[in-house]
Amino acid sequence: MGRVFVVELDGRSYRCKFCRTHFALPGDLVSRSFHCRHGKAYLFNNAFRVNITIGALEERLMLSGMHTVADIFCCCCGQIVGWKYEVAHEKTQKYKEGKFVLERGRIVNEIDFSSEVYIDTRPSMSDDEDA
Repeated sequence: MGRVFVVELDGRSYRCKFCRTHFALPGDLVSRSFHCRHGKAYLFNNAFRVNITIGALEERLMLSGMHTVADIFCCCCGQIVGWKYEVAHEKTQKYKEGKFVLERGRIVNEIDFSSEVYIDTRPSMSDDEDA
């Protein structure tokens, strides 16, 4: 297997939730009103091709009808982050062809990354409580 080269995008960007690899710029965003089986999703235009690998084509029945799609994976950590529409079988869905969907639960906006706070909720003992 070859070496993985990662492209860093300038400015605000959408990134992998798991490893923070850059995926897309806000200017590539087409719609925030998409849904997937895990919740909300964002549709990006066909300029989106940074730091992903594309899986095998498969026929998938989605809420909007039958589509030929390919899962997309983060090139660094290998997590599935969404899918690419290759063929829309219904005429009203043709606008999706060549576009990419990122699942909202699998990406972060760079602003989220800089303001994210982790709180340790595990119980702990203070020095006075040592037994």
